[in-house]
Amino acid sequence: MNPPADYPPVTPYLAVHDAAKAIEFYKAAFDAEERMRLDDQKTGKIGHAEIAIRGQVIMLADEYPGMNTSPKTLGGASTCFALMVPDCDAAYQQAVAAGATSVRPPNDAFYGHRTAMVTDPFGHPWSFQQELEKQSPEETQRRWDEMGGSCDSSSAA
Repeated sequence: MNPPADYPPVTPYLAVHDAAKAIEFYKAAFDAEERMRLDDQKTGKIGHAEIAIRGQVIMLADEYPGMNTSPKTLGGASTCFALMVPDCDAAYQQAVAAGATSVRPPNDAFYGHRTAMVTDPFGHPWSFQQELEKQSPEETQRRWDEMGGSCDSSSAA
């Protein structure tokens, strides 16, 4: 559990209920590697931890009033993690088997990816993206326009 000396320029930081369980879930669901953790000896909570998923660092901690707020307390999340994977179907099945809730099963999207979405047991949504074809921004826009060009959930893949 030794962190590398360098950190990426932008690192997501998650607040969760029961960070220890979250770390174990991320290991099972996404093959995460634990880099480090700081245990709060007074409360038993995790004050700070770091994991890496396919080389990307993610920081996390238990929810602490006045410091951070988890999706469970907020009633939802305002972000989604897009995880690029070599096999969308396998990644989706692994996450569901580890305890994630299916939001959208794997399907081929207009933007050239096979995609699926789950919500982890701690309220954070994860999108799996498997590139099927390279597209120019213009081609993606053309396909978006053909679909009606709306973010309405009934029209976007």
